[in-house]
Amino acid sequence: MDEQVGPTDEQVETPEEVETETPQMPAQTQERRRDDNTVYVGKKGTMGYVLAVVTQFNNGASAVTVKARGKLISRAVDVVEIVRHRFMPNSKVDNIAISTEELTSEDGSKTKVSSIEIKIQK
Repeated sequence: MDEQVGPTDEQVETPEEVETETPQMPAQTQERRRDDNTVYVGKKGTMGYVLAVVTQFNNGASAVTVKARGKLISRAVDVVEIVRHRFMPNSKVDNIAISTEELTSEDGSKTKVSSIEIKIQK
């Protein structure tokens, strides 16, 4: 009995033949993200977002916007204050915008969530 365990040479795909499926964002969205210099605060640690803001400035941005919603607003404020006081003492808060966003949940109910945008200038 001659059983074959693995694929034959004809069944093995070479790297040239394998197509990778990567979702492509429209060019306009990619361009906007590149120039946007926005850090969205989420559930990660505060210092991760501080690093993201400082990295944006080190990459040549003259202003960075920190955005957050709901309970994460306090973390966004912490991020901006740490950047201002520890890493970039010459930076200034340029603008703070607060608003309420209406979100629709999976069951169709609508909830209002507070949001904040804090713009920091070099």
